[in-house]
Amino acid sequence: MKGSRKAERARVDGLGVNTLRFLAVDAVERAKSGHPGLPLGAAPMAYVLWDRHLRHSPTNPRWWDRDRFVLSAGHGSALLYALLHTTGYDLPLSEIERFRQWESRAPGHPEHGITPGVEATTGPLGQGFGMGVGMAIAEHHQAAVYNRPGAKVVDHYTYGIVSDGDLMEGIASEAASLAGTLGLGKLIYLYDNNKISLEGETRVEFTEDVSQRFRAYGWHVQEVKDGNDLDDIDHAIRRARREITRPSLISVRTHIGFGSPVQDSNQAHGEPLGPEATRATKEKLGWPLDPPFLVPEEVRAHLGRARDRGKAWETEWGQQMVNLRGSHADLAAQFERIHTGRLPDGWSEGLPSYAASSAPVATRDASGAVLNALAAHLPEIFGGSADLAPSTKTLLLSDVNYDKEHPGGRNLHYGVREHAMGALLNGLALHGGMLPYGATFLVFSDYARGALRLAALMRTRCVLVFTHDSIALGEDGPTHQPVEQLLTLRAIPDFTVFRPADANETREAWKIAVERAGPSALVLTRQKLPVLAVDPAKLAEGVRRGAYVLSPASGGSPQVLLLATGSEVAVALASQRTLAASGTRAAVVSMPSWELFEEQSAEYRAQVLPPGVPRVSVEAGSTLGWARYVGVDGASVGVDRFGASAPGPVVLEHLGITESHVVSAARDLLARRPSSSSSSSAPSSADPVRSPAGAP
Repeated sequence: MKGSRKAERARVDGLGVNTLRFLAVDAVERAKSGHPGLPLGAAPMAYVLWDRHLRHSPTNPRWWDRDRFVLSAGHGSALLYALLHTTGYDLPLSEIERFRQWESRAPGHPEHGITPGVEATTGPLGQGFGMGVGMAIAEHHQAAVYNRPGAKVVDHYTYGIVSDGDLMEGIASEAASLAGTLGLGKLIYLYDNNKISLEGETRVEFTEDVSQRFRAYGWHVQEVKDGNDLDDIDHAIRRARREITRPSLISVRTHIGFGSPVQDSNQAHGEPLGPEATRATKEKLGWPLDPPFLVPEEVRAHLGRARDRGKAWETEWGQQMVNLRGSHADLAAQFERIHTGRLPDGWSEGLPSYAASSAPVATRDASGAVLNALAAHLPEIFGGSADLAPSTKTLLLSDVNYDKEHPGGRNLHYGVREHAMGALLNGLALHGGMLPYGATFLVFSDYARGALRLAALMRTRCVLVFTHDSIALGEDGPTHQPVEQLLTLRAIPDFTVFRPADANETREAWKIAVERAGPSALVLTRQKLPVLAVDPAKLAEGVRRGAYVLSPASGGSPQVLLLATGSEVAVALASQRTLAASGTRAAVVSMPSWELFEEQSAEYRAQVLPPGVPRVSVEAGSTLGWARYVGVDGASVGVDRFGASAPGPVVLEHLGITESHVVSAARDLLARRPSSSSSSSAPSSADPVRSPAGAP
């Protein structure tokens, strides 16, 4: 009897694995586009993980204590969709049949927020690896903060499938190094070791000993020699689950395109098998040729048990929450609040406020003070910098470091790892219950660019603090002086950029970033800036609207508008005074956030930027992009070259970011224009078609 049960289980398991394989193959064939190779080779390990280990609830994909699964090798998305469908998620077969089609819930690469059960948007290789590390950090931290005897409300694993391509990317090396340092014992990655990349065999480009590399990082490493041996895979996962002090990598030797005529070749990677090869593959693996998208009823019943298991796990976990509420009611309420994303009453009270008579304050210093004040009210705030906390002012002074000895700490030291920092921020945010932040110099935002783009695509709520924001940095020279970075950050859809003009605008920017869905970046100065003399309510509303008239023209309507951000607002104000002394009426507009300004009504935009008034923009960065606000006949004072090594004021003087240059630009602009303002070609911000395609 025992042998017959084992044989029956093997039969059902074999059917289950092949169901996953051929749902993926048929989806790719129907779409005439996609990646069949990974699903054919990796289906056995995915099946074992999802059928025997993964704690999840298909009827409640957002259950807080579910295990997380990240398909870092996102090109194998058809495999993930097959898993989701067969285990009972709200992903009908009809959606898989529309794989890679317009508005399908089965897009070409997994997209968080599109498909129930997809934990992260993946595809850019290595990003999922890093996001999984962030999720594991969140679990580790929250378990330390919220679990109590008899009330274990945070107790889950983070799993992933990673590929050769993932492990070639530098971001994976950075994240793996940090994961090993932190001892993330509940992080388990299955490595689809098929020795093939898009261009061919990996022996051409990737001959390192991956297992030894990960052992050197401090990981627990196992090797499964046969990727079709379900029991060996099962045993390896069980051993990994018992290893609680180190993250685990299970290297599984698989065969890309398993069973197909193009097995073990790069032809299996990124194109459909084609009708003849699909037929040959089904025949070889004993799968019916028709109908396509076949899910045998016994497989549907077997894998569909995940729904009932999930409900049972949720019920068990619910009792843990009852126990926590009974013994630590305040802690339970806090846990529930952070996971629903609500902010507590009074969360923004006690934030620092600066009088106009105050000494000048660098916006990075103001940011540090605001961050620490917010952290006192918001335990979900968690983060640090890429080894630059003393310079970026991002250390939580009343807290301890987060590490394997102190998992309840909130100061995360990312190390000199901007690539990984960006992905970790996304993983922390995706996990839930965290408001993560990360910091570096603005010029190094380029290193995190891929993760920032994914943050915007997924609308993850995280805050990037970018200091040393311009050529005013000075002596460190052009390698450290950002020029084009502001422009490139603003070009990312659904990514909110703030460049505050003083300490109070910085405070308001932080408040908005905390409240706002999606990622935000605060771009801050190292040099001290004067505190603006403006009504606090006007300033707060102005920052919230993205731009406002900071200083109206005296003596009548403005003849010219000076538009500025950040440290250059002070330059614009000085220029306004000089122009007024010679009889020219200028108004100064502070524009801390283009994105927020674009969200305002046409009427409000026209109030701030009245049509027909010539405009000069002032910003110590690339002038590209400012034409949307100053028009083709306007003027832009900026930096369209690399900087230079010299004291900051000297660099600013030589590159033209000074009062005299702004005054000269305004006078030249007025001199070139007809006397009647009605003939002005300055753009109308009231006209919604002014925004170029793809603008925020």
